[in-house]
Amino acid sequence: MAEIKADEVLDVKGLSCPMPMLKIKKALEKLASGKILEVWGTDPGTKNELKKYCEKEGHELLLVSDESGYTRFLIKKK
Repeated sequence: MAEIKADEVLDVKGLSCPMPMLKIKKALEKLASGKILEVWGTDPGTKNELKKYCEKEGHELLLVSDESGYTRFLIKKK
């Protein structure tokens, strides 16, 4: 996959449920349709929650990547 350029980056490392999802939802509300949000998080529950949320809301979860010490997500807003 070619490197995708995010329109906004959200760092929620160190936060635990439900804070990462609340911050992600708020950040997505501010983005225009078609824009990309990159999220860096450490809460293991965010992987399942974010996948379900994107499916429910119609956003496209482009990437879930385990990096060194955190998980990187790329979300394309519907």
